[in-house]
Amino acid sequence: MKKSSALLALLLTASMPAHAQQAGKADGIFQDMPEKFVLKDQDFDFVRKDIMIPMRDGVKLHTVVLIPKNAHNAAILLTRTPYNADHMTSLAESGTMTSVLQGYDNMPDVIADGGYIRVIQDVRGKYGSEGRYVMNHPMRGPLNSTKVDHSTDTWDTIEWLIHNIPESNGKVGIIGVSYDGYTALTTLIHPHPALKVSVPMNPMVDGWMGDDWFHNGAFREEMLPYIYNQDATPKNTLKWWSRDYDNYQLFLNGVSAGSIARAHGMEQIGFFRQILAHPAYDDWWQSQALDRILPKEGLTVPTLLVHSLWDQEDNYGAIALYYALQKVPASQPDLWLAMGPWNHGGEIKEASTLGPVKLRSDTGLYFRKKILEPFLAHYLKDSSIPLPARVTAFRTGTNEWESMPALSPQDCTTECTVLQLATHHGLTLNPTTKDAETVQYVSDPEHPVPYVQRPVISKNLPGSEWQWWLASDQRNAASRPDVASFTSQTLTKAVSITGQPLVHLTASSTGTDGDFVIKLIDVYPDEVPDQPEMGGYQLMISADILRGRYRNSFAHPEAIPANTPQTYRMRLPIVHHTFLPGHKIMIQIQSSWFPLYDRNPQTYVDSIFNATPDAYKPATISIDTAGSWLQVHQTSPSPL
Repeated sequence: MKKSSALLALLLTASMPAHAQQAGKADGIFQDMPEKFVLKDQDFDFVRKDIMIPMRDGVKLHTVVLIPKNAHNAAILLTRTPYNADHMTSLAESGTMTSVLQGYDNMPDVIADGGYIRVIQDVRGKYGSEGRYVMNHPMRGPLNSTKVDHSTDTWDTIEWLIHNIPESNGKVGIIGVSYDGYTALTTLIHPHPALKVSVPMNPMVDGWMGDDWFHNGAFREEMLPYIYNQDATPKNTLKWWSRDYDNYQLFLNGVSAGSIARAHGMEQIGFFRQILAHPAYDDWWQSQALDRILPKEGLTVPTLLVHSLWDQEDNYGAIALYYALQKVPASQPDLWLAMGPWNHGGEIKEASTLGPVKLRSDTGLYFRKKILEPFLAHYLKDSSIPLPARVTAFRTGTNEWESMPALSPQDCTTECTVLQLATHHGLTLNPTTKDAETVQYVSDPEHPVPYVQRPVISKNLPGSEWQWWLASDQRNAASRPDVASFTSQTLTKAVSITGQPLVHLTASSTGTDGDFVIKLIDVYPDEVPDQPEMGGYQLMISADILRGRYRNSFAHPEAIPANTPQTYRMRLPIVHHTFLPGHKIMIQIQSSWFPLYDRNPQTYVDSIFNATPDAYKPATISIDTAGSWLQVHQTSPSPL
């Protein structure tokens, strides 16, 4: 019996794989986990490969390649990311391409259903890739004296892919949201010949003018946790910490953004040191802004820019770049634009609502099936597939898709709507006369206006309003004494607008610095029969902030002369909206938007990052209604 048992055990052991035979006793206990688990993926509908692709300087970048089984003559869709390629391609239970491509930047109804070879790569210095990470890595030039940048890394990656993936047809497209949209744009600088199409969605373009870090000089304080998490360690192993559940209280107690950052050790992070060193729009920012770089290079690859009209993170870049490229005749044949009623990256998901607003259709699905899918297929598969219109835009209010040959010009010269501030907190449309009145409010840095109702919860925590804060109800702000509201009469006919509203504000302050937030709002009727909870809702259509010290020059700040009327001009983010009959139009003006943006001391100091508590002083703001208005293109909707 003993001999028979021993023989049976020997036979069983011999039939086991080598890695299973190694699982035995170690250090007196049975070894439970193999040194390396070998995945049985023969039933999957794709093949996964993890590859370290060498760059021209010897650094190797971790790249995940997903190849559909039976793929032949298939195009490659590439994304380059700092957000963990392994996590973005983590295997799901069903073992299908569709189930794997569910995460960030992935659209299974376009990529998997389209039979594309999916490639996702960690940018240098992040997660599985070698090298050193640099936030928004500058292109080779004044800020980068090396021989490599995102452009060269993409070139080298494409060169490797087309020679080492025999299932491909040699055509590559690049696609990505946010930072990955930024890397999709950098690919257009000296592009590889095999790059046939680029789709930058909600891309970071200019971090000072209006994307992640600043807006017209006001620092986006709520981005400190992102910088900390992303730039402190290669794999985001250190996480931003806070003892305060309410970010409003956290940043109020911390006084200045610089003080809060130093309390978290962020002076060790090179990118944050650059922010401290460059609070104004100097050469450091200007020389890396892609809406300045790409027009000089010229667009030679078909590019579909994708913009979200309610993008809470990067609502500047795609439109700024579109207008910059439109001015270059040679670039126009390769330029397309799609914009819809989405938040940041909302176009890659189900999108039948805009915050609480019902849109009556899945606008994300429409974008992917009617715009993105044929655009990719035309250049990567079959050129006989019709292309979408040069500009496809969703008009909120009427909730219809429209097409046009180009966006309206930035500056409105004909068919303009003027929204003029009026007496008694009124707002008049295209007035023939202007009534003068001074409207005042006191802006107190100790009680700044919150950008959402408190508590202000960090974007990664349950209950956060971050995703849809741009579509949140503005009635709480309207009820505050430090917010000036100007409202039209109830509309008797529809008012349709498009383009970037131009603000002309005349105001004085008792302080020597200050911010101005301008919000264009659609006020719903008191009763909305098919959606009662929307009765009286105040929906922001467009809004932005201007730091007063930059009213004359973004590069050269100067104090505001106290008690002296000044002119403040700025463009708001693009709109494509119809105010319906029964609604009202409102403009709100305030001097803080906290803690989204850091508090302005309202006393001029060299650097607000280093402002001391005694610098923060209340100021009385006086608005001249006759000298204040908003101008925007008026349109006649042409639905698809």
